[in-house]
Amino acid sequence: PAGWDVEKRPRPGLRMFQEYRRRRAAGPAGLNQLPFDPGNKKSLQFNNRAGSAENGGEASHKRQRTTLPADTVQNLNLESPPMDLGLSDPAAWATAMNNLGMAPMGIAGDPILPEFDPTLGMMTGIPPINPMMPGLGIVPPPIPPDMPVAKEIIHCKSCTLFPPNPNLPPPATRERPPGCKTVFVGGLPENATEETIVEIFEQCGEIVALRKSKKHFCHIRFTEEFMVDKAIYLSGYRIRLGSSTDKKDTGRLHVDFAQARDDLYEWECKQRMLAREERHRRRIAEERFHPPSPPPVVHYSDHECSIIAEKLKDDSKFLEAAQTLLTWIDRGEVNRRSANNFYSMIQSVNSHVRRLTNEKAAHEKDMEEAKEKFKFALSGILAQCMDTTEERSCSHK
Repeated sequence: PAGWDVEKRPRPGLRMFQEYRRRRAAGPAGLNQLPFDPGNKKSLQFNNRAGSAENGGEASHKRQRTTLPADTVQNLNLESPPMDLGLSDPAAWATAMNNLGMAPMGIAGDPILPEFDPTLGMMTGIPPINPMMPGLGIVPPPIPPDMPVAKEIIHCKSCTLFPPNPNLPPPATRERPPGCKTVFVGGLPENATEETIVEIFEQCGEIVALRKSKKHFCHIRFTEEFMVDKAIYLSGYRIRLGSSTDKKDTGRLHVDFAQARDDLYEWECKQRMLAREERHRRRIAEERFHPPSPPPVVHYSDHECSIIAEKLKDDSKFLEAAQTLLTWIDRGEVNRRSANNFYSMIQSVNSHVRRLTNEKAAHEKDMEEAKEKFKFALSGILAQCMDTTEERSCSHK
């Protein structure tokens, strides 16, 4: 701001940088250890060129600015001798690393000062870098999933439910049985009635059955399995009937899974139904890739016998008719009344097979004759080729 005397404002950071530049130009011998007292929170005052620092001093004391020559600034380059700062004063190193936003660690990775206070900075007036400072763009870490969730008070017509302490671990429960729809509720007040219990747990879902005991517990069965999870949520709540503080009107609910035969039976029935559906889908998928089955063979009758006898005489339908005839014989359709019909059909098959055999023999004979003719013709062609080759060789000579 205008009118503010810059010389009068304390600038310890600038003073420290100027002192560092002066010692850097002077060489390794000009660097001295910076004393630092963690118990003293006052500014470090640099008074002379020898590098001595004194703690304390008047706040209004006017200090002279150190003016460096031009040749001193030119010596600050990459070829300058390395800075020789030992670790004899670990407090200064810890403060410098803390100002840079790093944990004060040594070269070997061990902490320099176990009881170091990060609020004490070597550059007094400049607070240490905080990752949560505005403007750095660092998002705070998300809330872990296991962090306790605060439950709310539940008001009913005849009672009030107060949530448990969120810092306490959740109530222990047994292993959930398969198909569990029944819960065990303990810790009920002595004066609690079935209407009160229904009023509390009907908010979780439809109740099928309620069995209350005289020893301040009951079993509740719901229509669906997910309703059990809602009921387990109420475990640990403190219940108070009306506005009474009597011991008989108060209690702490303990809700846990219960093993019931009805739940297990329904679960097993459901599993069997799912297994049947899976087998049905698998069978349908397998049948899609199976080849189509041949049509079933009709049973023997006089009408079918006459049809098969006509098909046996037709060359295009002989194979189908012969397969039907073999099937009838394998089934035992032959008896004294149908023996003549089967004999005539077998005779037709025999004659047809004999004719096919004769035709095959004739075709094979024709094939052999054709082979002989082809061999004779081929030998003649080869002889002519040999004669032509000899005539050409003689002509060349």
